[in-house]
Amino acid sequence: MSNTVIASLLSRTTTSLYDPAATLSDEQIRELVRVATTAPTAFNFQNWRFIAVRTPEAKATLRTLAWDQPKITDAAVTFIVCGQLIDYSVLPQRLAPAVAAGIMPAQMVEGWQGAARGLYFEQPQRQRDEAVRSGAIGATALIYAAHAQGLGSTPMIGFDADAVARTFALADSELPVMLVSVGRALPENWPQKPRRPVADVLDFI
Repeated sequence: MSNTVIASLLSRTTTSLYDPAATLSDEQIRELVRVATTAPTAFNFQNWRFIAVRTPEAKATLRTLAWDQPKITDAAVTFIVCGQLIDYSVLPQRLAPAVAAGIMPAQMVEGWQGAARGLYFEQPQRQRDEAVRSGAIGATALIYAAHAQGLGSTPMIGFDADAVARTFALADSELPVMLVSVGRALPENWPQKPRRPVADVLDFI
């Protein structure tokens, strides 16, 4: 099994050491997020937001809230990947472009909204679970988008979530799922660490 996409997936490594002099343009950051947001979400809610922390002052502030990890200030940008709690009432708006493009029949929207209401309305744990799932899937797509552009990346869960939410003015309906640093990797980084054998993680039933 070999093609360029699979080759990229197999060759990705996590970056610990960044070139602090390297920067990313607004357009490069937008392109990373554009690719990341092609990832799937339940009902196509697209319930995520990406905060690109890249000024020296903002990166220094974030670093104090994230266990003083040097990657945050050395990398060109660190994204705060936010998951948003599901609000079924916004679904028609989120699906409108699919209807306008002729992908989805307009009469299906009401049924999807009803199904989403039944699944998430007054279900705070389910809403939170979905926010985390969407944020994590978006972060993963961001990581591979960065790798495809020759950039290193680091996913991080080591941060004070409440402090990040307060300091970076997240809405009450948002939670910081993950930090993802992106920048130019230094050659001293480790290669990809070996993975567990497929036989240990796969069952056929």
